[in-house]
Amino acid sequence: MDLEVYNRKKETKVKTAEDILEKARQWTTGSYDGDTQAYIQNLIDTDDPELTEAFYKNLEFGTGGMRGIMGLGTNRINQYTLGMATQGLSNYILESFPGEKHRVAISYDCRNNSDRLAKIVANVFSANGIEVFLYEDLRPTPQLSWTVRHLNCHSGIMLTASHNPKEYNGYKVYWNDGAQIVPPHDKNIIAEVEKITSPDQVKFEPNEQLIHFVGEELDKKFIDEVVSHSMSTAGVEDLKVVFTSLHGTSIKSIPAALEKAGYKRVFTVAEQAVPNGNFPTVESPNPEEPEALDMALDLATSVEGDIVIGTDPDGDRIGLAVRDQNNLLRLLNGNQAGAVLTWYLLKKWTEKGLSGNEYVASTIVTSDLIIDIAKGFGVDCPVSLTGFKWIADIIRRREATHTFIGGGEESYGYMIGDFVRDKDAVTSTLIACEIAAWAKSQGRRFFDILLDIYEQYGLYKERLISIVKKGKSGAEEIAEMMRELRANPPKQIAGKSVVRIDDVQKGTSLDVATGRETPLELPASNVLQFYTEDGSKISARPSGTEPKIKFYISVKGKLTNRDEFAAAEAAVEKQIDAIISDLKLG
Repeated sequence: MDLEVYNRKKETKVKTAEDILEKARQWTTGSYDGDTQAYIQNLIDTDDPELTEAFYKNLEFGTGGMRGIMGLGTNRINQYTLGMATQGLSNYILESFPGEKHRVAISYDCRNNSDRLAKIVANVFSANGIEVFLYEDLRPTPQLSWTVRHLNCHSGIMLTASHNPKEYNGYKVYWNDGAQIVPPHDKNIIAEVEKITSPDQVKFEPNEQLIHFVGEELDKKFIDEVVSHSMSTAGVEDLKVVFTSLHGTSIKSIPAALEKAGYKRVFTVAEQAVPNGNFPTVESPNPEEPEALDMALDLATSVEGDIVIGTDPDGDRIGLAVRDQNNLLRLLNGNQAGAVLTWYLLKKWTEKGLSGNEYVASTIVTSDLIIDIAKGFGVDCPVSLTGFKWIADIIRRREATHTFIGGGEESYGYMIGDFVRDKDAVTSTLIACEIAAWAKSQGRRFFDILLDIYEQYGLYKERLISIVKKGKSGAEEIAEMMRELRANPPKQIAGKSVVRIDDVQKGTSLDVATGRETPLELPASNVLQFYTEDGSKISARPSGTEPKIKFYISVKGKLTNRDEFAAAEAAVEKQIDAIISDLKLG
């Protein structure tokens, strides 16, 4: 989120109990349906704490569009907040592309109410004279991103809350390049949305002639495009793949992509193959959480699977488990999977022949191992803010002169090529399986490639600490934590001197020893990064889409002999533990 949008979000929060009550009373008028009015009036009459949570601020566009708890109120995802947002977006589309035939694409994931909310959004667009291509059933985020460009749409909407808990939903906004919105469009859309202060300003009555339902024909074209990015068929028929969609949308695409690419031994976790917004078999539908893949790991053990793939509800993130040097199933973190994917892509592109204008991309909280691998192949690796919309922004600015190979970030998201301009679990799954099959055809494992990388570039290890702070008070606590870090930055972390401090919101990099500040070539964002004398990097960043503050910890050790991997890994894990203890994050 850039600084202007961040400040706008702070300024639009309601400050007092009277402000909250006044906003709530507006929802008990004729602008809202009877059930809504009765529900809000009951909150007022009973002085329910939900009244404050539902009205203390308005949902805004952040790093992922709008995301929040489903329910009634200005701080909730519902037909009114989405309707008003869509009206503002419609106005901006019409203004931005005068004289054109305006088109948007809409998809949605497995979450409760997503299908109903998607139709409401489609209705509003059509009522504003905008042609709508609405998927007939749930489809993953990468397919929506691809659809925007494939159908020459001006914008796209994905109804999803990604990997958030089941009570959440959301509204991701894409622009005509198939990427999520960035400046100036994000703040311009906010300005238009803020002009819509009542449902009376929203055109809810649809023009059904402008709403087209799409499905299987586009599915086939998307899968064809995915499979076209395969670079090897070695060993694909022999590889045992275990896959779980965790009740999400990727069940619509990944099995089909693997089948078309020639994989014959794919085992799907049947209990999790049915889309379900209540996510009944997992506590969290997030492949970053080890427990989310428990059922897939059990299946892989029983069928002697080579690789385990799990995806989040909207099909843009993947979690991986592979066989390690002891033939045991091991979960990889997002940086480890990204390192192997980057290495493989660069190896195959190098074999094909590089022209010199190719590049990969990473983000500021991702392991610097990705940068080191790119340097090893003589390929550029620009670093963006957190979030794939910023990688897509690099692609947009470079596409006339450079060729994008792939990119990723620590949060289990990757892109292969630029035909999708967001995290893409479908193509990433295909390439991850391809790497495992290619390695197996040579008597090796996916994990062996990771050990090769560690031996050549250093043993990087990372850990993410997320501190959840819900509601109004939680948001205030997170803001205070960041203020304190800025006012009193640590001089040492785990006994190692802090040598550099990057304040991305301020736009400066401080050399602690000299006191010299240099500008950062990044948009402003509420991120602080501390670099220590031993090469460790600690980043603090409030989430733009979840009620939490995240601390990203990265350390670097050595691996001189793969037989000593267990000891070397234990050493870097001990470094991370010391950092967490010193910063009191544990």
